[in-house]
Amino acid sequence: MIKKASLLTALSVTAFSGWAQDSGSDNLVVTANRFQQSTKTVLAPTEVVTREDIERWQSRSLIDVLRRLPGVDIAQNGGLGQTASVYVRGTEAKHLLLLIDGVPVARSGISNDPELNQIPLSLVQRVEYIRGPRSAVYGSGAIGGVVNVITMTDSEKSQVNASIGSKGYQTYDGTLRQRFGDTVATAAGSYTSTRGFNVQPDSTWTHDEDRDGYRNKTFWGSLQHKFDDHFDGFFRGYSFSNNVDYDLGSAPYSPDYSADERQLYVQGWDTGLNFNQGIYSSQLLASYQKSKDYNYSSIYGRYNDGTTLDDMEQRYIQWGNSITVGKGSLGAGVDWKQERLVSSNQSTSDSYDRDNTGLYLNGMQQFGDVTLEASGREDKDDAFGWHGTWQTAAGWEFVENYRLTLSYGTSFLAPSLGQQYGAKRFGIASNPDLKPEESKQWEAGVEGLTGPVDWRLSAYRYEIDNLITYSDTAYYNINSATIKGVEWTGSVDTGIFSHRVTLQYIDPRDDETNEVLPRRAKRQAKYQLDWSIFNVDMDLAWEYFGKRYDNRTSIYNPEQRVLPSYSTVDLSASYPVTSHLTVRGKIANLFDKEYETAYGYQTAGREYTLSGSYTF
Repeated sequence: MIKKASLLTALSVTAFSGWAQDSGSDNLVVTANRFQQSTKTVLAPTEVVTREDIERWQSRSLIDVLRRLPGVDIAQNGGLGQTASVYVRGTEAKHLLLLIDGVPVARSGISNDPELNQIPLSLVQRVEYIRGPRSAVYGSGAIGGVVNVITMTDSEKSQVNASIGSKGYQTYDGTLRQRFGDTVATAAGSYTSTRGFNVQPDSTWTHDEDRDGYRNKTFWGSLQHKFDDHFDGFFRGYSFSNNVDYDLGSAPYSPDYSADERQLYVQGWDTGLNFNQGIYSSQLLASYQKSKDYNYSSIYGRYNDGTTLDDMEQRYIQWGNSITVGKGSLGAGVDWKQERLVSSNQSTSDSYDRDNTGLYLNGMQQFGDVTLEASGREDKDDAFGWHGTWQTAAGWEFVENYRLTLSYGTSFLAPSLGQQYGAKRFGIASNPDLKPEESKQWEAGVEGLTGPVDWRLSAYRYEIDNLITYSDTAYYNINSATIKGVEWTGSVDTGIFSHRVTLQYIDPRDDETNEVLPRRAKRQAKYQLDWSIFNVDMDLAWEYFGKRYDNRTSIYNPEQRVLPSYSTVDLSASYPVTSHLTVRGKIANLFDKEYETAYGYQTAGREYTLSGSYTF
């Protein structure tokens, strides 16, 4: 099951790993405050998903992994690789900050949504997921929560994997690790493809009647070197390419709007140095990301009418420091990010660039039964100047194994480059007066260990202002929203069975119209059951999502369209044939439920997967 430290876990605050390397313990995280700490001392709701969890669940994508986690609701335009929006606690998809090894992932295009559906699962060794505001630690984007995808691990094992499944699904990947004295070298690669299915069967355009497939190639390599007992470093690079077919829903009125295929190329290079001596740790990290995102017509080809290209570069430097003080830590640092984007079609090109410098200070301290946490950050952006955020939280273990938590935080989201500076190819004008979206969030929680049941109950409220909305010819700060919610998570072991339950109710509303925000179910329930018998590891997952609305009302849609509630069941099994070879099988959507998370886009239905892995 997902690893969650109980209140019996002793306080542990150690030297942090700036590049979010796997600590070797499921009870330590680095994402919450940028220094390594026990999950017990993190006052925000926190989940850790290990590579072992991912393999037991037999997930096909990062979206499949996140779907199981508390507070997550997903709307997807079809199957593997298709556009997906991840809503955390009812906030917008763009309000989730996506990190890879602690580095914010570049956001190209106009929507400003992080594209979690495009991250190859073969890269993922661990996921740390924090719910609640974290802009006071990371800056722009961390309103609803943070997902940190960690690609590095302390494991020195090599492994090869192969999977096949329904709808032409196949994936092959391998990782080779070798130690040379104080240096560990890792090389990895993967290939995934599926023929998919027709994601819009009701489309009025005959060209949409084909299957919508997905193909991915990924390469990853790293060098990790330990110079001495206090000083180590790494260099890492990765590259992947995705090709996705999608549907338009109706015949385009012009070849300029006939794109139905996407080709995405991404590469990233990172290097870091880490110093640790006594109570002091320091880390310097530099990162470069580049992506080319083509959308083009399968009729006319990539270099003709209908083709658009977003060519994005991001440079990022971070220097962080941490010192252990008493039963806690104090952290401070600076980071700098530069974004450059060139968006073009066959006749028009838009160029943008923007720099941001952030200064942050955070700390955590335990005084007997009370734990205090505070963070503050100032961001200097080229476009809108200085922007400050802060957050504070307190936890009180009022009875042994029971803790009350209270927190308040502010967050913000900077406009995307396309929203700020316009996009000529779409007729979108610039708006130099566009402001960041801002939020205030309150949360109260109580958690405890009642007999064998480890549980947490949280109630929260978000107030989000300056929501960026397209109107007429440009983007403006128009809307505001209030989100109220209650969440309960619990886990318990009974004999050979491990149970995990999540219950959530949210009420996300537009302040002006009082309408429920679209594509978010007000009610959700998730249940996970794991057990092992005769060396066969079994996993069963049941998920329920209540009805949701697909749209906001407008002059074109005077009523909100309802998407019915649905529930699904997934069943997985794995068996270790030898100490090196494991075979696995999965049936997703066991009862073949038909449902939609976005109107007009069908889901995959029942799917089968058979896989094997060999470790050496």
